[in-house]
Amino acid sequence: MAILFADDEPGLQEVMRSELPRMGHTVTVCPDGLTAVAALERNAYDCLLVDLDMPGMNGIEVIQRAKQMYPDVAAVVLTGKASQDTAIAALRQGAFDYLTKPCRLADLATLLGRVAEHRKISRQVAALQLRVQRAEGDGRLIGSHASIEAVRKLVAKVAPTESTVMIRGETGSGKELVARSVHDQSLRADKPFVAINCGALPESLIESELFGHCRGAFTGADAARTGLFEVANDGSLFLDEIGELPLSMQAKLLRVLESGEIRRVGDNQTTKIDVRVICATHRDLEAMVEEGTFREDLMFRINTFEIQIPPLRNRASDILPLAAHLLRRFRNDSRSDDQLFSDEAKELLLAHVWPGNVRELANVVEHASILCDALPILPEHLPRQFSERQLRKELRTHSPTSLRDMELAAIEDALERHDGKKPAAAHELGISLKTLYNKLNAASEKRAAG
Repeated sequence: MAILFADDEPGLQEVMRSELPRMGHTVTVCPDGLTAVAALERNAYDCLLVDLDMPGMNGIEVIQRAKQMYPDVAAVVLTGKASQDTAIAALRQGAFDYLTKPCRLADLATLLGRVAEHRKISRQVAALQLRVQRAEGDGRLIGSHASIEAVRKLVAKVAPTESTVMIRGETGSGKELVARSVHDQSLRADKPFVAINCGALPESLIESELFGHCRGAFTGADAARTGLFEVANDGSLFLDEIGELPLSMQAKLLRVLESGEIRRVGDNQTTKIDVRVICATHRDLEAMVEEGTFREDLMFRINTFEIQIPPLRNRASDILPLAAHLLRRFRNDSRSDDQLFSDEAKELLLAHVWPGNVRELANVVEHASILCDALPILPEHLPRQFSERQLRKELRTHSPTSLRDMELAAIEDALERHDGKKPAAAHELGISLKTLYNKLNAASEKRAAG
């Protein structure tokens, strides 16, 4: 670590000049507080070791100035006054800890080890928070299409209430983002938001995951576990893909929603909870009720207020603004939307059907961001299916003057009819998939040769 040491005792200064480097640290030694502040204005340090009593400016004042410049710097106070008041005063001003002089070098080394570990954990937490922020986005619903504006208005209406919300939409359309928007605009915004995909867990684990379990409740339950309802207490619980819940769990969930109480697996006692439930599904719950695979009473209970999210293909005007928003998340680039993608790349993005909705768009933009060394994004940075779409476009605009051109035009038409699915196109044309690939590769080589 880079350490700034400030003390007016010459003997101690010499000790730190020699001993701190032996411990693996670099050190800047200052004879007083004013010199220490001047050093802080020139360089950043990981840790401060400052004497409490120094001429001109004491250790507490140095820490105050340091925290203004570097809020995450760790400060340790050295004091000859072994009193609780001294320690409390130092800690209140943001000190990490304090040592009483004269201190043993072993004690100092141990304390600096704790400082280093604390800084390592702080960096890991900051990195994790950044990853979460990038993964979740900033909570805004991007787009100006009338359908997404209608979603915003519904969110604004229902968010301040305590109503259960049902969010419907295709896979990848942004249901969790809408759920987070409801939470962020609610009176519970400063409380936990907990999300679970009901279709991602085995049936045997869902009850324990939602409600928790006691130690010994079943084989492998070596310790008690807190369920997600308790984790989300006072906040919001997002049950994604609720249509995947088995009927046995639907009955238990209904009881919890009606009673406001949960019972851990293996426990005879109930626990009161205060959780706002937000649900989402891409399934047709009404059809599932008719089939007997979803409880009608649960559907009525969770469908107090419904928000329908439009698929991306129905709001094409939002594709490019969304792509620009996603690219900025990946690249942290502040240039205008027009400078992020080339015109050719924009045309390919707009021509795509987006069966995977916003999630698919995010994957495509991330792929392009990885391949692109310098913006703007070009067609060759997009996944392979977009390059093939570009080739088919060029084939379509090329007037067939030869048998080969006519073959390629027929291939292009078949691929267009089958949305780029080569096996289906080959089957329609009566050729093998290998032959189809060979002809496309030949066309690509011809194009590359000019």
